[in-house]
Amino acid sequence: MSTAPAADVKASPPRVLLVEDDPSIRRFVQIALEELPIDLVEAATLAEARAALAEGAVRLVICDLMLPDGSGVDLLHELAAARGASSRPRLVAFSAGISAERREQLEGLGVDEALAKPVPLDQLEACAQRALDDAPAASPSPAPGAVTQYFAGDAALYQAYRASCLPQFLRDVRQGDAALAAGDLGALRRLAHSLKSVLLTLGYGSDSERAAALDRAAAAGDTAVAQADWATLRASLLAIVEAG
Repeated sequence: MSTAPAADVKASPPRVLLVEDDPSIRRFVQIALEELPIDLVEAATLAEARAALAEGAVRLVICDLMLPDGSGVDLLHELAAARGASSRPRLVAFSAGISAERREQLEGLGVDEALAKPVPLDQLEACAQRALDDAPAASPSPAPGAVTQYFAGDAALYQAYRASCLPQFLRDVRQGDAALAAGDLGALRRLAHSLKSVLLTLGYGSDSERAAALDRAAAAGDTAVAQADWATLRASLLAIVEAG
């Protein structure tokens, strides 16, 4: 079995997600960041932003606070909830007239920085560069015993299986996001139940435990806990994919 999917993920430049509904401002940000070694992904709505996040890990999120389908604060809050996960992106609020009170609120939610429109090109570039300069948090590491315990010591077989799981993890993220958005805790529980076995087989014991916690929360009908557990598990899945 080919391991190409893992290599493709590993070779990708860091993704930066810009969530902004004004095309002229999106173009301004493009110009500011065009010299940086990044993959700039654009979204005009919260729905588009969540779809982009489901496609893979991002290093930086620059998010307007007033969007056609809701408040960017909600998205930033969701992402900040994954603070303890290994792939939480740097979070930047991007809006006109950010008051001192709003800055304090955003900081309390876990937002890393707030940029007030209009912002000079060099400030935007410096903001993105800080995200690039930050050493990525360590990605989840598989337990070394997994190869022996589940693959009879065959490291090549383990790597082939792991590579086949990477694109599936991205599909799992999309499926989990859709289930949570629809309030379908049954679907979320089924996904968690499957993931806890796969992650354990790969040697990611702590992530398997996170999936088990999500399974329990979904079974109990506790939407708030399930949402928090999914945010953490989701970030771990994306970190595994990003590590390649």
